[in-house]
Amino acid sequence: MIDSQGYRANVGIVLCNASGQLLWCKRCGQDAWQFPQGGISVNETPEDALYRELTEETGLTEDDVEVITSSKEWLKYRLPPHFVRRKCFPKCIGQKQRWFLLRMISDDSQIDLQHSSVPEFDGWQWVDYWQPLSEVVFFKRNVYQRALTEFAPHIDAMIS
Repeated sequence: MIDSQGYRANVGIVLCNASGQLLWCKRCGQDAWQFPQGGISVNETPEDALYRELTEETGLTEDDVEVITSSKEWLKYRLPPHFVRRKCFPKCIGQKQRWFLLRMISDDSQIDLQHSSVPEFDGWQWVDYWQPLSEVVFFKRNVYQRALTEFAPHIDAMIS
């Protein structure tokens, strides 16, 4: 779903473990790392998209996680001009994302990046909370900063 301003509706997933570390995933065949994320389909709620994307990208289900909170607002980023597909209509200039903070309640062995017929990731690791800010692609950095800043008090309360 692309809105009238050219932003594609999307969910972002920050999954933490009991130690407050975050699931950090490596894109297939690239040296690029990111949080799981994905588009919201027509007639799908952000919550429905959250669980669909979580399962498609990590093999985890609703039973493997607990939703702690979600971002209060849609967080947006623009794509660099060379990533905008010129021949698509409507034209997508970026993403607006509803972010979710989840806590893993099952064992790490439940993570299965090959769950989908077309896997998005070929590696994963648990990382320190703020590490993704220094590693994510530059055009997503502000959105990651906003989401992690908003979620930080929940992580602090959970591990204290």
